[in-house]
Amino acid sequence: MSSTANVAVLVGSLRKDSFNRRMALALAEMARGTLDLQLIGIGALPLYNQDLDATPPPEWTAFRDAVKACDALLFVTPEYNRSVPGVLKNALDVGSRPYGHSVWGGKPGAVISVSPGAIGGFGANHHLRQSLVFLDVPTMAQPEAYLGGAGSLFDAQGHIANEATRGFMQKFLDAYTAWVALQRKSA
Repeated sequence: MSSTANVAVLVGSLRKDSFNRRMALALAEMARGTLDLQLIGIGALPLYNQDLDATPPPEWTAFRDAVKACDALLFVTPEYNRSVPGVLKNALDVGSRPYGHSVWGGKPGAVISVSPGAIGGFGANHHLRQSLVFLDVPTMAQPEAYLGGAGSLFDAQGHIANEATRGFMQKFLDAYTAWVALQRKSA
């Protein structure tokens, strides 16, 4: 077992310059040396349809293989209508099928929600956690990360601009690193 965990990062926003993508990239830089955060694209996944399980689209197979190859999961998502974006829910469905062959089970996870709004995507964060319980993803409980005011979180280079937010996210990464190590040790 490698000492540096490979983490599949799923970003719930497809927008090229999304706040959530910026956060995922900033965290990948901050985690270098302790975690290997790998963004895995979900935008090209055809919608899940059980009729396709016998002959899955190549995008499904590539996605499933990429997630299987990782040790842990990190979800970074906006909130759409008090829930997760449809593209992220589709990725969860594609990865959980066919029944009995889920790529999610047992992989330690964490959730971050980033939003322009004041409550920082609280609804999406907790709605996603509900699905992760069913998918058997042991999800880090604390610290919770709901980041509001996303429009002012980043500088021109994409780094977290606010020192307090950067400090909080470093504490989050430290806790997540310990969580992943604990889960890998007990597996």
